[in-house]
Amino acid sequence: MARTIKKLTPLMVSKASQPGLYGDGAGLYLQVGPTGAKSWLFRFMLNGKSRAMGLGPVHTINIAEARGRAVECRKLLLEGQDPINARNATNLAKRLQDAQAMTFKQCAEQFIETHRAGWRNAKHAAQWENTLRDYAYPTIGDLPVAAIDTRLVMKCLSEIWTRKTETAKRLRGRIESILDWATTSNYRQGDNPARWRGHLENLLAAPSKVAKVAHHPALPYAEISAFMTDLRQQKGTGARAVEFAILTAARSGEVRGATWGEIDLVQALWEIPAQRMKAEKEHRVPLSSAAIDLLSKLPRLGELVFPGAREGAPLSDMSLTAVLRRMKRSAITVHGFRSTFRDWCAESTNFPREVCEHALAHRLPDKVEAAYRRGDLIEKRTLLMQAWSDFCTTVPDMAAVTPGEEPVVV
Repeated sequence: MARTIKKLTPLMVSKASQPGLYGDGAGLYLQVGPTGAKSWLFRFMLNGKSRAMGLGPVHTINIAEARGRAVECRKLLLEGQDPINARNATNLAKRLQDAQAMTFKQCAEQFIETHRAGWRNAKHAAQWENTLRDYAYPTIGDLPVAAIDTRLVMKCLSEIWTRKTETAKRLRGRIESILDWATTSNYRQGDNPARWRGHLENLLAAPSKVAKVAHHPALPYAEISAFMTDLRQQKGTGARAVEFAILTAARSGEVRGATWGEIDLVQALWEIPAQRMKAEKEHRVPLSSAAIDLLSKLPRLGELVFPGAREGAPLSDMSLTAVLRRMKRSAITVHGFRSTFRDWCAESTNFPREVCEHALAHRLPDKVEAAYRRGDLIEKRTLLMQAWSDFCTTVPDMAAVTPGEEPVVV
């Protein structure tokens, strides 16, 4: 009887050199390519179609192993399965299993790296990294992201929820964002165990009930004139930056990053580009006479209005804070002067609320109102900022009157 299987021998396999197919029987073939490369091939018919499935190169898979793989393929065919589809499904399942083995820390690192370019500064990325390092990684950092559940999220949050409520709130949001990213990336499945609405809100007290929001310490507006008098006695770029921040009611970062190209001394206008604004919208700041005078006296040492010690680098945030410390005013913050300005607007002037909010570059809370009010009220804000400047530069004993006696500015 003719031999129908195991036609080839190891010697025949080693000596085969002509390109072509050499049958071993029952669908198994030795394939020799044009370059002399040898591999195993399983050929079969399924649903009237001829198909071929590679089983591996000869230098890795010997003849006995190739025959074993061919047997597995024939068994699948007896069950009505396509061996190629079955192998692809197995490989896919393995890749999925490997993907799901991604740890929470690995996902967090990829998330931060992916979003780093979209964040305004390196400080924001550092805040993410530090919060996760201190409060999430010790508990879930090395665990597969697919295994993170509500119990584990609660373990990260519960210890600091009442002690460091604001930090815990940010941590929860960051964990939620990372898990959402992991789900979209097919590293995990199911609902997000860090979501707040309809989930963790049932397990944790509302942050507003746990701790009151701590606002930036602000100077009472009745004391601003005396403070400005002392501030002008301080030397250095940092002191001038603080003075300019007060006169413009701008954020520290906006002042520190200001360039001469943004400022028009003739038009008395400072145009801050959208990419430097918190709301990512261009903001025009009318410059009062005091602000213009301050800028006119500054030396131009480069593109930056308030350059730092290193060439081409702006002042650091701590440079402005250091000015307050030298003045023995460590109880207040530079950002708090925006609150000082807003309190003065509300209690000492008749300027409309939207004018004052525009001066601070705040978004209007009412979306309908914001949609209709597309202008920036620049003319009215020019009057407001000059009135604020006048109040800041008033002789101290005239400004330090009781709230009931303060003049109404119109």
